[in-house]
Amino acid sequence: MTTSIHRTGSRRLTDGLESAAATLLPEGICRTFRVMPYASQDGEVLVAAADADDEITLQVVSERIDAPVVLVRHTANEIVAAIDETYPPVEDELETVEERRTRVQMAQMLTRSGLITNEQLQDAMLQHARSGDALGEILVANSAISEDILVAALSEIHQMQRVGLRDFTPDMEVARRLPEPIAQRHQVLPVADADGTLLVAVQRPMDAELLEEVEEAVQQPVRQLLANRVDLDELIQKVHGDHYSELATSFLMENAPEISAHKVFSTGQKVVGIGFLVLVAVFMVVSPMNTLIALVGLASAIYLVVSVYKFRLTLRALGTHLEIEATPEEIAALDERTLPIYTILVPLYKEGNIVKRLVRDMNALDYPRTRLDVKLLCEEDDVETIDMIKSMELPPHFHCVVVPDSLPKTKPKACNFGLQVARGKYCVIFDAEDRPDPDQLKKAIIAFRQTADNVACVQGKLNHFNQDQNLLTAWFANEYSMHFELVLPAMGAAEQPIPLGGTSNHFKTSILRELGAWDPFNVTEDADLGIRLHREGYRTAMIDSTTLEEANSSVPNWIRQRSRWNKGYYQTWLVHMRNPIGLIAKIGLKDFISFNLTMGSAYVLLMNPIFWSLTTLFVFTQASFIQALFPGLVFYVASAMLFVGNFVFIYLNLAGSLQRGEFGITRTALLSPLYWGLMSWAAWKGFLQLFTNPFYWEKTEHGLDEEEVH
Repeated sequence: MTTSIHRTGSRRLTDGLESAAATLLPEGICRTFRVMPYASQDGEVLVAAADADDEITLQVVSERIDAPVVLVRHTANEIVAAIDETYPPVEDELETVEERRTRVQMAQMLTRSGLITNEQLQDAMLQHARSGDALGEILVANSAISEDILVAALSEIHQMQRVGLRDFTPDMEVARRLPEPIAQRHQVLPVADADGTLLVAVQRPMDAELLEEVEEAVQQPVRQLLANRVDLDELIQKVHGDHYSELATSFLMENAPEISAHKVFSTGQKVVGIGFLVLVAVFMVVSPMNTLIALVGLASAIYLVVSVYKFRLTLRALGTHLEIEATPEEIAALDERTLPIYTILVPLYKEGNIVKRLVRDMNALDYPRTRLDVKLLCEEDDVETIDMIKSMELPPHFHCVVVPDSLPKTKPKACNFGLQVARGKYCVIFDAEDRPDPDQLKKAIIAFRQTADNVACVQGKLNHFNQDQNLLTAWFANEYSMHFELVLPAMGAAEQPIPLGGTSNHFKTSILRELGAWDPFNVTEDADLGIRLHREGYRTAMIDSTTLEEANSSVPNWIRQRSRWNKGYYQTWLVHMRNPIGLIAKIGLKDFISFNLTMGSAYVLLMNPIFWSLTTLFVFTQASFIQALFPGLVFYVASAMLFVGNFVFIYLNLAGSLQRGEFGITRTALLSPLYWGLMSWAAWKGFLQLFTNPFYWEKTEHGLDEEEVH
């Protein structure tokens, strides 16, 4: 393709627009670069340009029009009028005169000083054309310039004084004059009082409306000082950290104690539990064999019902796609100017070794970086991870959030703390080792737009990137495929209460705050939150997007993780079964049964070793008392449990991997009864901890090198 620059064409824009030519360039390109294709002449496309000599403009236009291009000089007013005719303007989406002046000055200042290259400027301008975000913010997000350089440039353009906050010790009385919600929402913080004028640090110059709001809140005149956004963010956390920590720990406990796990057993549950044990003891004295037969029969029946329930869910989902799907065309059609800020909460603890990989994977997301709000949640005593994050000098869409050291030291408490400083309309949790599909955030937004208003959460699917590492990781991947490809989609389609996965659950931030977010005392906070959402009339939908995690390849590490999950399932069941009648009234009998068969299934794992021991002992000893435990109907129920239960467990693991197309690990599902043994081991460990250390968070080690995985 040949291109040329021409200043005086024989045909002018004022002669009229040819409809076929007018839409050759998208609106964002036209408005950003002040260009407008208006006619075809002698095999060339005539494009009106305010600056026909600009090389970047020529390159951008010629790369997007499949014909030789001639730039024809026109006035900016003529071009804007033609653009408005072709693309009727939406007032809130238009760049203001002041914003454009700042953008042009910024570009000139940075290029003339050699701080950015023409290539970096062109890339940033194209991103601005798509998203409408400020040029300086885009350059910082792309690491083309530092935050300090941007602040210096804005200071020069707006003739505003700067203030350094890196080693600043705030006067708390002054710093807290501005109410926390305003300080956090607008990133504004008072730093000094100078003879009745309050000096406030701001990340970007405030407009007249915001300045008036701040002055009204503090009841005195205000002068703005530009500050580094990262330093200001950390200072606001320091000033209001105690408040955030209190909310993160006690909000749910104080506002809805009946559904908080801060008490393991309610008084009623203690009375019922002790009463049941006493009753069993009495019957054991009066008629020991009949009592044992009754207990075996009851356990067998529960076991059988749970197995049939999961089998039924699987059959409904098998061979179908019950998740919400977003087509490539729908994703491409999203207007980036309308995309909201999206908060990503990433809890970290002793994981400094994988921070670089985490940053790489977050930056790989197909979402404007200027609209990302990534909160790296670090515990105060995890100095190694905090130092690693700070040493990387990350762009400001990454925020290091330091959670004050207090009990309980759990992931949900850290997430609650992060939620206090979240800026996004939507938020999602990712773990440090997660690798979400690049378009997952956009798929979640499409899902929220397509579903009913009461859908407060959309859950992505989880699986593993190291499933081929060993037998344990293959079993783990089989289980995840079953759970996220079959069981949860079927539950979501039936609008049943869904126990959320640990990551990739996307929320409407306002509803999450309304519910008190996560229970800091529940060690499987995601499952509990899924039930609480359902209790309040909200629903969860599944989306067809996958996040790959690192499967535990070590049995001790796996046991630590799984015992915590089971303990959290026990906690969740106990919390929501404190008032069974009230729960039925809230969610209905059908969902009540579903909840018990889902959460209560963790108790089924406790039965496995008992039945396996009885079976093994009978095989080797032919003990008559064991045979006597299974008379008539009990024997048939137990036999059905043995065959149906094991068949269902193997079938589910096979079906999940087949549904996902992971044919290489399906054969390992045939050995999954051995995996069931590990699950029972972890279940017993978690059950015992329920009495000895209920809020202890067993740390799962992550950070497997990619070379080891592949």
